Amino acid sequence: MKFLFAITDSHEVALELRYFCGDILTINKPSYTESLHGCVRGEQCIISNIHFDYNGTAFRKYRKSIFKRISNFSTYSNLTLVLLWVIMAFLIYYIKHTSHEIQIFEPFNILGLEPGALESDIKKAYRRLSIQYHPDKNPDPEAHTYFVEYISKAYQALTDPISRENFEKYGHPDGRQGLKMGIALPEFLLNIDGASGGVLLLGIVGVCILLPLMLAVIYLSRSAKYTGNYVMHQTLYAYYHLMKPSLAPSKVVDVFINAAEYMEMPVRRSDGDPLQKLFVLVRSELNLDLKNIKQEQAKFWKQHPALVKTELLIQAQLTRESATLSSALLGDFRHVLELTPRLLEELMKMAIIPRSPQGHGWLRPAIGVVELSQSIIQAVPLSAKKSTGGSTEGIAPFLQLPHFSEAIIKKIARKKVRTFQEFQDMSQQERAELLTQAAGFSGSETQDVEVVLEMMPSITIEITCETEGEEGIQEGDIVTMHAWITLKRGNGLVGALPHAPYFPFHKEENFWLLLADSTSNNVWMSQKVSFMDEATAITAASKAIQETKEGSGASLKEINATVREAVEKVRNGSRLMMGKFQAPAEGNYNLTSYCLCDSWIGCDKKTSLKLKVLKRSRAGTRGGPTVEEGPAVEDGIEEEEEEEEEGYDDYESEYSEDDEDKQDANTNGPVANGISHRKGSNSSAESSGTDEE
Repeated sequence: MKFLFAITDSHEVALELRYFCGDILTINKPSYTESLHGCVRGEQCIISNIHFDYNGTAFRKYRKSIFKRISNFSTYSNLTLVLLWVIMAFLIYYIKHTSHEIQIFEPFNILGLEPGALESDIKKAYRRLSIQYHPDKNPDPEAHTYFVEYISKAYQALTDPISRENFEKYGHPDGRQGLKMGIALPEFLLNIDGASGGVLLLGIVGVCILLPLMLAVIYLSRSAKYTGNYVMHQTLYAYYHLMKPSLAPSKVVDVFINAAEYMEMPVRRSDGDPLQKLFVLVRSELNLDLKNIKQEQAKFWKQHPALVKTELLIQAQLTRESATLSSALLGDFRHVLELTPRLLEELMKMAIIPRSPQGHGWLRPAIGVVELSQSIIQAVPLSAKKSTGGSTEGIAPFLQLPHFSEAIIKKIARKKVRTFQEFQDMSQQERAELLTQAAGFSGSETQDVEVVLEMMPSITIEITCETEGEEGIQEGDIVTMHAWITLKRGNGLVGALPHAPYFPFHKEENFWLLLADSTSNNVWMSQKVSFMDEATAITAASKAIQETKEGSGASLKEINATVREAVEKVRNGSRLMMGKFQAPAEGNYNLTSYCLCDSWIGCDKKTSLKLKVLKRSRAGTRGGPTVEEGPAVEDGIEEEEEEEEEGYDDYESEYSEDDEDKQDANTNGPVANGISHRKGSNSSAESSGTDEE
């Protein structure tokens, strides 16, 4: 419904018009000499679905007519469903009223005799029935049919030796009856003679051909919108183009909410006031500039309404404010969270997809995606990851423990326990005393904390890179990465679901293994790791080890021994990850292997790896371009135990501003904020709360 609103000089009015297209216009003028969407003074402005009273004040009162409800119901899927139900009801009614029992051929019963009757009695019965049903005596067509099909065959079956033998063997005077199969169609569908034949034929074609074809077209048109992971192609397109190499982890959420699935989420008129209240609660987490808060708020609300709604619902999860949502918003809130895991997985793939000529992805946004996933699953604000005191991880790891809050964290910090690692390294008795005395926990609350701590995974990484069949690594070689990732828990389990009481859906632990150069922000290798399916991991590890050993010329005994060892490692909580990449140009490379968990905060692991690539001295490459031979040089070296003098720059923390014009430094830049070269150094992520020096 459309209303006309005339712009005059007689009233002062303040209007806030919110359209579904995302435009928000605020007007507060004593006169209307300026234009309103192209309308000037004295002209009429057509505004859909908004009613104005005599004073020109807008109020949101919408009318729903019976025709509107009918049009909402009259979708293709609903009409198809109703049609199918009508057809099914008609067939059930027809079958119920036209079903007939199958009659078994019984010659004695047909002739009205008892089994074993004499031949004279059979002839008497036949003569008696012939007088009654023979065509010469009874002109009725049904009597003629009954006489030929039943009486004559029954008499023949009991008097003719061959027919009787067939009846005794096969149950029919004509001998063995072939198996006949068919479709039980109603009789009226087979009799299409006359004027109704064309209509019935058209109905058969429509139901049996056109209707399935239409359903197939609808299904294919809808399924074509989605990928194998049930994510819309439009979402992947948006993620690919919005992803930036300098994207700070705190800004990843701005890309994440641009999913097409979220853009299709309805924005109701009744959502306005609840979203305004939610905005006040989560405003501190929206990265708004406090110096220009009014302009920032206006800019936030000018976004597409679906983007505003999705971001506020995500922040409601991060700040644990879902209890304040209305019933309508609560349904949308669950819908947003249900889609979150697979959308974040696709967003991760868009971050590590090869972008550079060398086939490298981007490290910084990849870490940001994992950190966002951790925060959503554990319902922890992104601001909690900001470094505080002596902890580079902030207070985020503490907030995933039961009964913990910022006040509790401050209390235990007064007892010189400032980092989560220090808290984990304490003995169970020391933690119990700390929580009881400093935090005031009861015995059951302390036990709850211990249970969650025993569920948290501890990761170790053993990684090597080598050129198969060759000594050292030369530029252009195909390098094979072998990585054993081992998971341990205090409760002894390997595969387990994370403790996520604020996430209302089933969520498995997933890990991402990244081999990256943090200085250049390049991801060389990436693989998804799961500890849930042990059988699949055993099969994959056995096959990979066997192929590697066979390629190196090992004996069958050595191969079997190595495979048995690998199977035992998998059963003890290890997973073998293998991948190949082409060696870059000659030089020394400081790489870091990251194992990032998408469900727990503070359980990530990174390990330093130094890779030396030599100048090409062998003719050709396996899978790479042929290069000229050069003078032989010393073999490549892979070291993990010492710190190299040449450092490299770390990227900014996740709460620093984006600098799209600034390019990352080269691999020989100055040493930056404590990049650890120790094997198995623990960190929540490369950028989680590190302060730049």
